[in-house]
Amino acid sequence: MQLDGVMILLPKRKLKIETERLTLRPPAHGDFRVWTALRRQSEAYLTPWEPGWADDHLGRKSFTNRVYWAQKSIAGGSAVPLFLFRRADQALVGAITLDNIRRGPAQAGTLGYWTGEPFSRQGFMREAIGAVVHHAFAQLDLSRIEAACLPENAASRGLLETSGFKYEGVAQSYLQIAGRWRSHVLYASLRSDRRGKTDAG
Repeated sequence: MQLDGVMILLPKRKLKIETERLTLRPPAHGDFRVWTALRRQSEAYLTPWEPGWADDHLGRKSFTNRVYWAQKSIAGGSAVPLFLFRRADQALVGAITLDNIRRGPAQAGTLGYWTGEPFSRQGFMREAIGAVVHHAFAQLDLSRIEAACLPENAASRGLLETSGFKYEGVAQSYLQIAGRWRSHVLYASLRSDRRGKTDAG
């Protein structure tokens, strides 16, 4: 199925999204080594913005649990965790997750993402966000996608704003980052907001 230039493949319930430069798909057990290598290489780049890593964050068991959680979440409709692979050489670029999917009156989800340091500032995550937001609106029938980041994370704020997200305010003590509770700025993309840069209707 192709919608507005984004190819969405759902054979036998397996999710795959193709964009111009990326393949987005759920994590698999065989991704362990490339994921660990990229996370380890990018640790100093990522940890100022993320919740603290557990002692076994880069361990095989932790990754196996991550894969099982992804499978269960997709099957249950509660989250869509995806790894980003560069189509040119199948290099792992990062990950994006549409989590906390709420149905009923809300029809909403929360977006989280990270890019490995070697692939930062090359437009990969902007491409991925556009594809996932489109999938959320067009395929999952969501109405609202939320995202949050630290106020001083200028790169992430700029990424969200150029991806059609609108600033909505500040959530006090939103997440624990580097061992302390930190306030975050909140953004949202609405399916009904035609000012956004998602073409989903």
